[in-house]
Amino acid sequence: MKNLWAPWRIEYILGRRDSRCIFCPDDQGLSDEDRLILRRDDLTMVMMNRYPYNNGHLLVAPLRHVSRLHQLTEDESREIMNWVTKSTVILQNIMRPDGFNVGLNLGREAGAGFEEHLHFHIVPRWRGDTNFLAVLEDIRSIPEHIKQTYFRLLPNFRKESSNEVV
Repeated sequence: MKNLWAPWRIEYILGRRDSRCIFCPDDQGLSDEDRLILRRDDLTMVMMNRYPYNNGHLLVAPLRHVSRLHQLTEDESREIMNWVTKSTVILQNIMRPDGFNVGLNLGREAGAGFEEHLHFHIVPRWRGDTNFLAVLEDIRSIPEHIKQTYFRLLPNFRKESSNEVV
């Protein structure tokens, strides 16, 4: 028997399923903490992926609901890349990964889970994080509870939000 504990997934399993966009302003009164939002401003947001590929998996998105890169304003494009960069620096300083996968999936066929609202993925990677569990059994092991990671990262995003552009 195989046991893999991921206690934060129970919220998804038991929760109400709807088609609301996870990146759009919340009309249900949820806090940024509940939504795992680390920072947001008038143009962009950074949030944790609730169902991560790896510990510290972040999403960077425009606040506007757009699905294609050409729909972004120059300011949105600049701020998204600015926060992709800042996010990798914060993750490097706090979690010490050996590398990152950074990218976006445009369209469902490209793997976009929320194809209507484009977003960049930042996935920290460590030597050996793709081990026999993932290869042989299609199981991932996430070593830290998602809320613990959120609270470790949050002060750094608050500090970085008050600083100049990288």
